[in-house]
Amino acid sequence: MIGLMQGAPGEFTFGWADPQINNMLKSISSEEVAYTLHFNQNEEFFLKLQSPFKVPQFPIHHDVDNPEPSDSYRNAVIGLLEQILPLCPSVFEHLSYIFDPAEIFRPLFFQIYQIKKTYYLYLVQLDLRYRPSESTIVEQGDNDLSHCFQSWKLFLECNLIPLSGLTTEEGKVVGCSIEQSVSQTWIGESGRGYIVQGIWMDHDLTKFFSKLMLPSGKKSYPYYPFNCKHRSICHSVLNLSPEGRKRHLHIAVQARSFLTQHIETMQETLKRKTFSVNLPQFNQIKEQIPEYWNKIWEPLIVKPYLNEHDMKEFLVEFND
Repeated sequence: MIGLMQGAPGEFTFGWADPQINNMLKSISSEEVAYTLHFNQNEEFFLKLQSPFKVPQFPIHHDVDNPEPSDSYRNAVIGLLEQILPLCPSVFEHLSYIFDPAEIFRPLFFQIYQIKKTYYLYLVQLDLRYRPSESTIVEQGDNDLSHCFQSWKLFLECNLIPLSGLTTEEGKVVGCSIEQSVSQTWIGESGRGYIVQGIWMDHDLTKFFSKLMLPSGKKSYPYYPFNCKHRSICHSVLNLSPEGRKRHLHIAVQARSFLTQHIETMQETLKRKTFSVNLPQFNQIKEQIPEYWNKIWEPLIVKPYLNEHDMKEFLVEFND
């Protein structure tokens, strides 16, 4: 889920906002600090920062019906931000923080963009789960507190999500509605008895979207620039600076205007077959892609390598 407080499907209300944290975000330095973009072998995106940081101990238990965090949780978020904001200030510049009681280890930051008459939600979601191969425990956790650990790697997701509208109260945005271009992603079920699993086409739609818009033969794995989330055509952002986000916004708008014309064909195809670049329907749509899309993705380079633990990772470069 998107991590905001959800009402009806595709309808989200922005949760509790912390004045102290948002004041920290407003006072971010605009200086450039270098970091690199990576994926691990589990296709998880992360930033490798210039210095290590500590993820404080977080309280494990929180009532999902309580929209406000505890003081100990707030202090943990503040303690984390005090360390990472100087290491990647542009990532958080112009963003606001909201608390999601259902995702306590995935703090949320967002910004609303408007381009012509269309709104987009830019959502940054940190992932503060402890990963043994990526981190070193500083202080052991228990039944009430998570581990305090040190890492050079900040895991996160950064997506532009198209909106169909905003909800306002007294001139302030308090919620949004996602533009759901995808009618249904559930295909069926597999297995028997107690081992029954749902079959969804979200990942195949992600591949369909991305392979269409990338140049033929372009190697981007495990980065998929366009993904199916929340029954919508979302765009995964690589240039995380304020200027870079705006360039990504134009990419998202152009891609979505093309993909929505063919979404029904894609869905009907994937109900019967798994995705492949050899599908006739894929190639029929691919022939209609404007030539300028090849130039957009020319700067994208994905390089596999082995990390210090001999585990496969990927370095991503996108100097747009």
